[in-house]
Amino acid sequence: MQFALSDEQQLIVQTVRSFAERELFPHEETVERIGDVPPELVSQIKQRALAAGLYAANMPAALGGGGLDSFDVTLVDRELGAASYALQYIVARPSNILRACVGDQIDEYLIPTIRGERVDCMAMSEPDAGSDVRGMKCSAARDGDDYVINGTKHFISHADLADYVILFAASGEEETSRGPKKLITGFLVDFDTPGCNVVEGYRCVSNRGYHNLIINFDDCRVPAGNVLGEEHRGFDAANQWLGSTRLQVAAVCVGRARRALGIAAQWAATRQQFGQQIGKYQGVSFKLADMQMQLDAAELLTFRAAWNDVQGVATDPEIAMAKVFASEMCQFVTDEAIQILGGMGLMDELPLERMWRDTRVDRIWDGTSEIQRHIISRAMLRPLGG
Repeated sequence: MQFALSDEQQLIVQTVRSFAERELFPHEETVERIGDVPPELVSQIKQRALAAGLYAANMPAALGGGGLDSFDVTLVDRELGAASYALQYIVARPSNILRACVGDQIDEYLIPTIRGERVDCMAMSEPDAGSDVRGMKCSAARDGDDYVINGTKHFISHADLADYVILFAASGEEETSRGPKKLITGFLVDFDTPGCNVVEGYRCVSNRGYHNLIINFDDCRVPAGNVLGEEHRGFDAANQWLGSTRLQVAAVCVGRARRALGIAAQWAATRQQFGQQIGKYQGVSFKLADMQMQLDAAELLTFRAAWNDVQGVATDPEIAMAKVFASEMCQFVTDEAIQILGGMGLMDELPLERMWRDTRVDRIWDGTSEIQRHIISRAMLRPLGG
């Protein structure tokens, strides 16, 4: 692994950091106050991201995307991660699973999404099936040239901005040594399809302005041509998608924590109590040291996973380590930053209290910390017969 960034990578970092500071940071207060991103602001950020070449950076250049590899995309996510999630997500990177599009799906879904003409969202979680994806009840039954879909999905992020959903539904069942196991298939479902109904979701303490919604399917007929990937193999595709999003969560947490640490360090260097800068007291300076060590360790784990992904040798435990460590690190850093600033840290004049709230969800979505630890420990024990 190369620890030094190339000139091109340094330019990527500089470009995205400048974009976030110029186009995203100034609007954070508005989003927090109204709990939404005004449509005109969504359009403005999207158009400026397209003009800057930052939109769909993870997609192939031959199809109009940025053509960046996993490591470079991680650098982009780290820099965007410093901003409010509701704003940074508009600088979209479509789900990697769309690379599975074939035939007419490429022109109907993949390319328009890369161009910013269409927006995708992902539907996997259900009210009775969170971490247990195989426990999903939303079903897809074959009926001639269609699939008939019934069930409910919830916690569907940014479905209010999307035109279609990448849906995972139970399409059958197979017998295994551990009993029956559901077969999962992926589908591309337009929101104007009869029987597909998007309704308001829950109010979340994290990521104001970035909404989660509920999608109900009631005898929703989807053409067989809208199957994404292979029938009954959606779980394999989902696992590939979860790997990239877990790496994204890790990178975002690193970026957010860096901004929080910068605020805390600046405060410690300028705030005076009892006749000297508070950073001269060990109670504060040791906090800063611990925060920096945790941040650097999380960044290295994230970079290792991204680097190995580019080489084609990344493992699920490596990505899991990056995700769980970075998300827990960010919670620690934002909390300690608030402690250093004291009462001011909890005031909404500064972004720390938002960062503290926002990062709480990072230990839950895209696989809880417990799931990540299960992935890591299972890989350790299996070679030993455990």
